[in-house]
Amino acid sequence: MTGKNQIGNESKAEGTVKFRTFNPQTNTENDQVFTEATDVEIHEAVSLANEAFGEFRAMSGERIGAFLDAIADEILALDDALVQVYMNESGLPEGRAKGERGRTIFQLRTFADLVREGSWVEARIDTAIPDRTPAPKVDLRKMMIGLGPIVVFGASNFPLAYSTAGGDTASALAAGCPVIVKGHPMHAGTSELVASAIIKAAEKTGMPNGVFSNLNSRGIEVGTKLVKHPEVKGVGFTGSIRGGRALFDLAAKRKEPIPVFAEMGSINPVILMPNYLEKNKDSIAKTYAGSITLGTGQFCTNPGLILGVKSDTLTSFMDTLGNEITEIKPSCMLHPTIASNFESGKLKLLQQDGTKIVNHAILTSEPNYAQQGIATVDGSTFLNNPSLHEEIFGPFSLVIQCDDLDQLTRIIEGLEGQLTGTILTEESEIADRPGIVRAMQDRVGRLIFNSVPTGVEVCPSMLHGGPYPASTDSRFTAVGTDSIQRWIRPVSYQDWPNELLPPELKNENPLGISRKVNNVDTRDAIS
Repeated sequence: MTGKNQIGNESKAEGTVKFRTFNPQTNTENDQVFTEATDVEIHEAVSLANEAFGEFRAMSGERIGAFLDAIADEILALDDALVQVYMNESGLPEGRAKGERGRTIFQLRTFADLVREGSWVEARIDTAIPDRTPAPKVDLRKMMIGLGPIVVFGASNFPLAYSTAGGDTASALAAGCPVIVKGHPMHAGTSELVASAIIKAAEKTGMPNGVFSNLNSRGIEVGTKLVKHPEVKGVGFTGSIRGGRALFDLAAKRKEPIPVFAEMGSINPVILMPNYLEKNKDSIAKTYAGSITLGTGQFCTNPGLILGVKSDTLTSFMDTLGNEITEIKPSCMLHPTIASNFESGKLKLLQQDGTKIVNHAILTSEPNYAQQGIATVDGSTFLNNPSLHEEIFGPFSLVIQCDDLDQLTRIIEGLEGQLTGTILTEESEIADRPGIVRAMQDRVGRLIFNSVPTGVEVCPSMLHGGPYPASTDSRFTAVGTDSIQRWIRPVSYQDWPNELLPPELKNENPLGISRKVNNVDTRDAIS
C-alpha cells in the first residue's frame, strides 16, 4: 500500500490532509498513512471519467464482461494480503473476509455474464406502418444506455461487497459508466488494494484511462465536491439516513440535478403471529438470537423490531430470546465511533418511559465489543413515541407487546419505510389477516415468510431497497442484476436507417438478444 489516490491509471498524493485507519480489535491505529484527495485530484478523476465514457459506453458486452471478469481475477490474486488488511481495518474475522470476497467475485462475474448476453438493454421495436390511416405510423426503436460517470461511496459495514468493487461499482461498469469511488475512511487500505486490482484489470483488457478512480477521504469534503461536480451523472451510497439524505439534497440543488440511489436505515420489523409462536417459540428465539447478533448486528437487514400480541407465550419467548442472547459471545464492532453510537443509542431507548431491558447486560472488558441486548415496550407506548422507531445499529432488538392484532397492524402502518418485513406464521393464520400483509407490503421492499431478514441473495428477483428512508427511490434495488437499472436511461430512435442503428436495434439482431418487437418477445430478426 502507498496511501495514495488512484486517479485513473496514476497514483497521486498531492494533498496535506493525512489520516490512518483503525484496528478495533487491538484498539490502535494502523501504520499506513493515507492522503486525502485534493480539489485538483477530484477534478482530474472526474474529467478522466467523462473522457473515458465516450469510448467505454461504445464497447461490446464481450469486452466489458472481460473487464469485469479480470477484476474478479485480480482481486483473487491479492489473496491473503487483502484478507489481512480487511481484518485489520474492520475487526471482522477471517471467515467473514473470505465470505465477503466470494460475494464480491460472484457479483462481478454475474454482471459479466449479464452484459455478454446483452438483453439488459431492454430493446423495444415498433416497426412502421406507412399506410395506416388516418395517419401513418413511424418506426420507433428504444433501448437503455449508461448515464455517465458515477460516484460510489464505500460502505462502513461491507469493506468489499458494498464498496470499491462491490455491487454499485460492478453494476455501473456493466452499464458502460466509469466509476469514481470515494473510499470509506475506516477501510482505506482495503479500498486501495481493490482499486489496484481494478486498474490492473483495466490495463490488461484495454479499458480507457479514467474508467475507474479511487479517492481517499477523511471526512465529508471529498464526497461533497464529487456530488457537486457537473460531470458526475449519478451517485450510489450505502450508509446512514443522515448521510444519504445530505447527498440527496446536495444533488437536487445542482444546476443539473442527478439521481442519488442511497440505501439507508432500516429496523426490519418481524411479526410473530400467535398460533405459530405458540408452537415454535423456543426455536424462533434461538434462530433470532443468531440473526440479531450476526456480524455484530452491523447489517442493514438486522431484525431490530419484533412485534407480537401480549400473552404468556410472548413473555416466555422474550425470556428465552434474552437467555439465548446471553449465550452468544460478544464480538467486535467496526470502529470505536460505531461502538459508541451503539451504546448511546441503547441508552437513549432505555431511558424512554415504558421501556425495559429483557436480558441482563453482557459485560465485556474488551474495547469496541458490543454488549448485545433485548428490550421491550407495550404497543401504545411505541405508537406514541417516534423516538422508539429509530434504528440502533448493532446487535439489539426491541420487542413490542401489542394489545391485539389490530394494534399490531396500526403500528406497521405507522412505521417509516423499511428494507425488509418478516411474518412468522402458519399459512392459514395469515390468510385470515390480509390487512397485516397489505400493511407490511406498503412499508417494505422485501416480504419474508418464516425466515430471517439477514442475508441478501444476489439474483435477478432480489429487491434490496424500500420506501423512504430505507432508500431514496423504492423503484430500484441495490443488489442483484436489476441494480444496473439505476445507472441507465432510455433513448428512442425514430425512422433511423437500419445501418445507422446500434446493433441492439438493427433488423437482423446481430447480437441475438431478446427484444420486444411489435409487442412480442423474440430473438428473431425482423424480415
